[in-house]
Amino acid sequence: MFRTGSVGRFLFLCGMVMTNLWSLAPVYGISRQNAPKDTIEVFKEELNDTLSTLEYHDKLQPFYEKNNYQTVFLNRFFRNGDLAYLLSDLESVADHGLDPEIFRASAFRLLMEEVDRKKSFKNLDVYRKKVKLELLTAYAVLKYSTIMEFGLVEPHIVDSNYFSATAKPDSAFVTRVLELREVKNYLDSIQPSGKVYKAFQFALKSDELAPGKTLEETKSVLSVNMERLRWKNKPIEPKYVMVNLANFSLDVIDQEESVLNMKVCVGEPGRWQSPQLSSKIYSVQVNPVWNIPVSIAKTETMRNIKKDRHYLVNNNISVYKDGKRVGNPSGIDWTINNVEDYTFKQMPGELNALGKIKFLFNNESGVYLHDTPLKSAFKKKNRAISHGCIRLEKPMELALVLFGEGPKYDQIKKAMLNGYPRAKYIGLPQSIPITLTYFTAFTNDKGGVVYCNDIYGLDAVLSARLIAGR
Repeated sequence: MFRTGSVGRFLFLCGMVMTNLWSLAPVYGISRQNAPKDTIEVFKEELNDTLSTLEYHDKLQPFYEKNNYQTVFLNRFFRNGDLAYLLSDLESVADHGLDPEIFRASAFRLLMEEVDRKKSFKNLDVYRKKVKLELLTAYAVLKYSTIMEFGLVEPHIVDSNYFSATAKPDSAFVTRVLELREVKNYLDSIQPSGKVYKAFQFALKSDELAPGKTLEETKSVLSVNMERLRWKNKPIEPKYVMVNLANFSLDVIDQEESVLNMKVCVGEPGRWQSPQLSSKIYSVQVNPVWNIPVSIAKTETMRNIKKDRHYLVNNNISVYKDGKRVGNPSGIDWTINNVEDYTFKQMPGELNALGKIKFLFNNESGVYLHDTPLKSAFKKKNRAISHGCIRLEKPMELALVLFGEGPKYDQIKKAMLNGYPRAKYIGLPQSIPITLTYFTAFTNDKGGVVYCNDIYGLDAVLSARLIAGR
């Protein structure tokens, strides 16, 4: 049994607890007519209904369960103005080439203004609106963080020939965002800040026109290229080789500056389109042997043989069957023999399609950088003319930048000048990252924006995805 004094103290403490609970009603949306159990049920209903139409349901469901279905973000950010700062950023995403409605910005503002007017919450219907705002806040913070740090669209959806290693948000990233305790500094910290990105933003705001394009078309080009810059697919090393397929150019980047620039030829649109990829150049082959792919042998090689039955001999192409070299390839009757039963190799020499050197890097597409005997190709404006590999305007200059002065570079020069060329592999002292990428807008030495043609038609596909918000 309780003593009289103890019972009195117990009842007093109970009264204090209830008083404190109801004093928190404006914060948690609890009215005296509704028990906390009712608010939890409302929260669960809204969680299921609202998040079924949004992303991150699988991330937010356990988050709110862990937090006993409370309005976590509103409790942290509503009173100190951080929520208003978030809304301001959401409504300004046109500066990033995005539509604010990706984040449900209009609904966000309406709910925020309505909740702000309700200084006290008298019923569960009003609390339901607060829960809606809470869930929109959680969604917007996650969506905005993901886009600023990783991009909106997955690259491989836009380009089936995309093979670059690209970082994606993981569970640790989601946890970090959901545990935010302040908004302003965080949102400022995740803004893309590269010089090229800033130049695109300036061009977007200034309504400049790309040559031959309308304002709407120009903004679309800038928007898709800003999205490409948000993808986390760039080499982390200070020195790397970058090929911009759309601009037919190669740069060696060292400490964020181009130390070598040259023209290149890339794959034809369609079947021979060059891939986007990331790898590391580990070796060169001087006086290379060209193992002609079956796809090329069946088309171009056979077409040339039909025009000239001595084409194989005249172009130093050896033919093999079952691993054995055919002594007289001109005598093969291709009307009765299947080309797929043979292997074709163009031997080293002046006529070799790969020129005198090729640069090797691992990739699933079987492409590489190489020299070419057809130097006139670099005078063309449209240089999408190869079968996927990258032809180099200045292969020896690239070798010098990668190898540096010394015995190995001297060995390369000597082997290339040899009157009796033999294929020889020479490994780099240290592998160099390479990225084959695709930008239809970039900057010049003065920081101005330069535009080029969308040779593979990827801009329109990416633009449609940005408009759709996925």
